[in-house]
Amino acid sequence: MIGTNEQFDQFITDHRWAVITTLRKGGHPSSSFVAYARDGDTLLVSTPGTTLKRKTLEADDRVTICVTTNQEPFNFVTVEGKATIEHDNLVENTRKVFARIKDTGFTEPADLEGWLRDQQRVMIRIHPDRVSGVIR
Repeated sequence: MIGTNEQFDQFITDHRWAVITTLRKGGHPSSSFVAYARDGDTLLVSTPGTTLKRKTLEADDRVTICVTTNQEPFNFVTVEGKATIEHDNLVENTRKVFARIKDTGFTEPADLEGWLRDQQRVMIRIHPDRVSGVIR
């Protein structure tokens, strides 16, 4: 379970879009919209290896990911924690992310391994420390 609140944990399971925030070198936050997947009690985000979020997480592993609904009343659950950058098991873990968004028009590339290599993809694994949110 992610956190200690069963309602928040289920919310994370039921949704697929989030805003991830990392910290720049000077301490300023940088946010971007991402799809994510669960892997046990951690969250996975696939990203090209050249992105700012990958670079900032290598310098400072603190991360926040805010999971949100797609419509009002815009409930959310925020997960704060540490991130690790993974270069292994990319095919398996990327498929987990694509499975979460398959009914939104995003499809897994036919040559997933080539796509991962061409984009220099990495996997961000978020290890939760604190979970909070608002569910109305």
